[in-house]
Amino acid sequence: MDRPLRIFYLAAEVVPFAKTGGLADVAGALPKALSALGHDVRVCLPRYGRIGLERFGLRPVLGPFPVPLDEAHREASILERQVADQVPVYFVENAHFFDRDGIYMYPDDAERFIFWCRAALEMLKRLNWRPDIIHCNDWHTAIVPNWLKTIYRAEPFFGSTATVYTIHNLAYQGIFGYRVLEIAGLDEYGFLYHPDLTHLNEVVDFMARGIRFADVINTVSPTYAREILTSDYGERLDPLLRDRQNRLLGILNGIDTEALDPRRDPHIARHFDIEHLEQRAENKRALQEEAGLPVDPRRPLIGAISRLTDQKGFDLLSQVLEAMLSHLGIQFVLLGTGEEHYHEMFSRLAERHPQQFKAFLTFNTPLAQRIYAGTDMFLMPSRFEPCGLGQMIAMRYGSVPIVRRTGGLADTVEDYDSRSGGGSGFVFQAYDGLALHAAVVRAVEIYRHPEIWRGLMRRGMGKDYSWGASAQKYVDLYRQALRLAAEERAAQVAAS
Repeated sequence: MDRPLRIFYLAAEVVPFAKTGGLADVAGALPKALSALGHDVRVCLPRYGRIGLERFGLRPVLGPFPVPLDEAHREASILERQVADQVPVYFVENAHFFDRDGIYMYPDDAERFIFWCRAALEMLKRLNWRPDIIHCNDWHTAIVPNWLKTIYRAEPFFGSTATVYTIHNLAYQGIFGYRVLEIAGLDEYGFLYHPDLTHLNEVVDFMARGIRFADVINTVSPTYAREILTSDYGERLDPLLRDRQNRLLGILNGIDTEALDPRRDPHIARHFDIEHLEQRAENKRALQEEAGLPVDPRRPLIGAISRLTDQKGFDLLSQVLEAMLSHLGIQFVLLGTGEEHYHEMFSRLAERHPQQFKAFLTFNTPLAQRIYAGTDMFLMPSRFEPCGLGQMIAMRYGSVPIVRRTGGLADTVEDYDSRSGGGSGFVFQAYDGLALHAAVVRAVEIYRHPEIWRGLMRRGMGKDYSWGASAQKYVDLYRQALRLAAEERAAQVAAS
């Protein structure tokens, strides 16, 4: 059990090739960290139209081969990007399914991702590379654990393979109709049955299948793993999760500390580190200028980088931001896109408070880095947050987080305690606009005390949120999955 593992990592998006959210960041960083620990890791994703052959140096590995789909076959080809000392990345190519402008939100998404997953498994057999672990992520890959316990169960090639299923966000479950079972070759097995989840008798819930059939399941923070066992956070799957909670673990995501380093970040105005915080002031000045705000080193500057949705707490912020701008003497810089009514609201707010509020209604990675480096505080008032990367990046760049106590935010930000002088940010509990406002008031008040504030910055910057520790926890999880899968196979043999 101490030997290096062969790990096949399936994710629908992976930086730098394709990204819509935090899944891509994890899928780009975790395999590298696992490889650094000595394991043989291979990554696989679809080759979307945006993934250029020349831009990423892709080369063909396997010519067209048949992939079973809906009692017929579709052809897939495999491309690879392999750079010395880096993790091999395989791309499943099929123009019909993937040569499109976007990644998600197509009527045939179920068929597209079923095809990709089936092609990935068939690819492994043709490459004769037998994984110990297939690590599946979110609903797009949840069919794989289901397959390994059904249509692939008798195949010797996968006879010793275990599956790990990671829930990045339980709210996105991939729910489709019965026809999907026929496409996936699972119609003879029918719907899932659970006495407390009657809706699973009527729909194909990919997420539920990953939870039901994977050898082990994990979420991206310990607190979120506990939260989803409750009806408040379980998204109607909490009874199934409680059934499998002895195989459910939370492992906190890390961040890419090489790319996210204020000592050498090429996008910020002035490099700095924990011992030279005075140099950080130039980044605040540059951000105020870029946002068209008055340059004032004494005025608290709050930042937020997010999808503009209720989940991220913008329904709370909309209740109190006007009052915060009018009465707290703050400046606020927002970067993100999302629901149209938030675009309209923040545009109007910028017109009313041009000296205090700027909304960049787009996504721009270099600008995001400058916001982390230039703000005094970073706001994340999420209703739920499976992990969250923004608060960890903010602390690395010296911006003090203001967060709601939920999910990964609760696991990474300790509330400032005036009695002990400890803490790394400001935390509120109730999902309430007044609670959010009170937390910002506390932060603004403490900001007036430079030595206390400097201690908050230093404690945040001193935290280690690199992938090293989390990667080792995943290795332990993989070995647990292998043990449980072997025990299950032995029990089946004994029963027969």
